[in-house]
Amino acid sequence: MARKTYNKLVRDKIPEIIVKNGGFPKITTLDDVEYPIKLKEKLIEEAKELLAEKEDVLNELADVLELVISIGKNHGIRYSKIEEKQKSKNTERGGFKKKIFLEWVDE
Repeated sequence: MARKTYNKLVRDKIPEIIVKNGGFPKITTLDDVEYPIKLKEKLIEEAKELLAEKEDVLNELADVLELVISIGKNHGIRYSKIEEKQKSKNTERGGFKKKIFLEWVDE
């Protein structure tokens, strides 16, 4: 039997799925110091997957959103507050609809 090393945060049901598929996962539960760090690392991992994805963008967006929600919860921030802040920033600074790419600024 071959061992594949992951060393990363995974969704809650992944160990069950691995067992159902005949695998034997070694898991640990992260503490309150490690957990927020690993959430952010996972967000970066999923953002990189989104960057590379050409066809299943919806799947990758769902992963990124799940992590945004989880990071918010870990900091005591409800998703509705994140949405409020997003709308506020959109009103104040705009969104990304105009596809503006800032090359430089003379100061």
